[in-house]
Amino acid sequence: MRLSTVLDQIDSQDIALPEFQRGYVWNRQQVRGLFTSLYRGYPIGGFMTWNTSVLTASARGESIERDGSVKLLLDGQQRATTLYGVIRGVPPKFFEGNAQAFSDLYFNVQDEVFEFFAPVKMRDNPFWIDVSSLMVDGVERYLETHPEISNLGAAELVKFMARMTKLVEIQNREVHIEEVSGTDKSIDVVVDIFNRVNSGGTKLSKGDLALAKICASWPEARAEMNLHRTKWHSAGYKFTLDWLLRNVNAVLTGEALFSALAFVETEKIRVGLKEAAGLVSIVLDVVAARLGLDHDRVFPARYAVPVIVRYLANNGGRFPSAIERDRILAWYIHAAMWGRFAGSTESLLNVDLKAVDAEGIDGLMEQMLRTRGDLVVREGDFGGNTIGARFYPMLYMLTRTQGAKDFTTGIPLSAHMLGRNSSLQVHHIFPKARLYEAGYSKEEVNAVANYCFLTQDANLDITDRDPAEYFRALERDFPGAIASQWIPMDEKLWSIDRYREFLAARRQLLADAMNSVLNELWQGAHTSDVERTEQAPLDLTLRSDVIDELVQDIADLGLARGEIDIEVRNPESGELICVAEAYWSDGLQPGMSSPAVLELDGTAEELNILAALGYLVFTDVEAVRKHAAELTLQTTSI
Repeated sequence: MRLSTVLDQIDSQDIALPEFQRGYVWNRQQVRGLFTSLYRGYPIGGFMTWNTSVLTASARGESIERDGSVKLLLDGQQRATTLYGVIRGVPPKFFEGNAQAFSDLYFNVQDEVFEFFAPVKMRDNPFWIDVSSLMVDGVERYLETHPEISNLGAAELVKFMARMTKLVEIQNREVHIEEVSGTDKSIDVVVDIFNRVNSGGTKLSKGDLALAKICASWPEARAEMNLHRTKWHSAGYKFTLDWLLRNVNAVLTGEALFSALAFVETEKIRVGLKEAAGLVSIVLDVVAARLGLDHDRVFPARYAVPVIVRYLANNGGRFPSAIERDRILAWYIHAAMWGRFAGSTESLLNVDLKAVDAEGIDGLMEQMLRTRGDLVVREGDFGGNTIGARFYPMLYMLTRTQGAKDFTTGIPLSAHMLGRNSSLQVHHIFPKARLYEAGYSKEEVNAVANYCFLTQDANLDITDRDPAEYFRALERDFPGAIASQWIPMDEKLWSIDRYREFLAARRQLLADAMNSVLNELWQGAHTSDVERTEQAPLDLTLRSDVIDELVQDIADLGLARGEIDIEVRNPESGELICVAEAYWSDGLQPGMSSPAVLELDGTAEELNILAALGYLVFTDVEAVRKHAAELTLQTTSI
């Protein structure tokens, strides 16, 4: 069957996507790879469909408005979606994902390479052709709307037309379609086939396979789960379908392995999802209110949540008392600090689910003790560096719950601050530049013990001043503010040449504070309950140091120096699109590459607007690093 026929059958709903399939997950590199293979005549693999009655089919997207049978796509969804999106210029009706992955694919008729649109390099350049426009319009119409191509020399024009025709002709490429049909092919058999044939593609997680099985009998399951995820996302928490399904499994079976869900009836799964989602929200509220961990970036040990959810389910959906609530929060903190689920997640989760069923919170803590030996926090435990360290969220927790004060106002940095002071920023107590000048290593400079949290105003006011300069003035103006941030009050340690001693002393103060908090929670000497305020999630700039480091490292490669926390506006309307974590207005290679934006929290709408305006959009720090490295490699190889 020709590829064009496959796309026609998607239009006519002869081919549809089964509801148990997951969404579109390909990235731009994979899209480029597919079209490169097609253009060069390389194999791209076949497709597999399940031929079944429309009456029994559960397809994603619009309902199937036809009689007879339908072919549900079991293998080849990512390829079919990519082909449809690029060749038709719009996503198919069953699309679920980020269309930016295949939008604005361009082809260079001179070098015969595919790349995504970069305005500086491609705008007004006749050698770069919009693949979707060419596919939709055809060669003749494309030439009519792009007269600049006709101005090329005759020989070159012939060559270009031949290559454009070759590109358009990939729609006529023949592909093999293998059909699964017959009365013996029940939904269970088909899901099993789906699981097997997809195991060699973009790797499916165990949760994906379990969800596929659930969606086979409850087609709306994915949509229901995404509604809950969207609600939590709006409150500042980002969770995967896998993670939510773990919580459902914990409520319904008390097991960690997804295979346990295979024996649960569909109606019970429907009820279990609603119960699990409600219990997760209770956990989020309590962790935010009591521990101050009120945002995704400071929310550790998320696989401890299914255990707490199971505990709540065993107790009628509530904590029996404030004392019991605090005791399980103490266990949660230990799970976060010691990386309880960082290794064998399923096996340890299973152990803890069994323990909480048998002996409650005491059973959980006994299992923790068996692993750790003791649960005392020591000075060395705060020895990590960067915001990825396990004890980084613990510093934030202490700041939010233990009376830490802002340096330039003296106000407590509690979880209930409002207005402009509710947004905290990470501050290096000893400025990075001065430490580097003094010869300290990167790890020492970014030590957790050199971090504290301040309001934006305080951070801007202090900037890179030496502690030996500003600590004395702070202590005079706001007595106790420095000590409240667990900073040693021995003034000799405020000198850069005593920095290592300062770190050791502060680590000890932080460890003592953590032990005190944990003891209060476990022993029941809790403070009065603090209800979560009805306010938006805090706009916490925890990543400022990571972004600083990224911008500096890219500049060190000989590329442009980006700006940090910059408003990006529509150049035509002046309307604000987003506040980007980093922005290279002239591209990483000024004049040679597209303007680049790093937007870690952008909505789908914001990202689409940026892409449409020609920005090179990154949503991951490491992706920027990889792109910069590729640019550097290209430059050195020329």
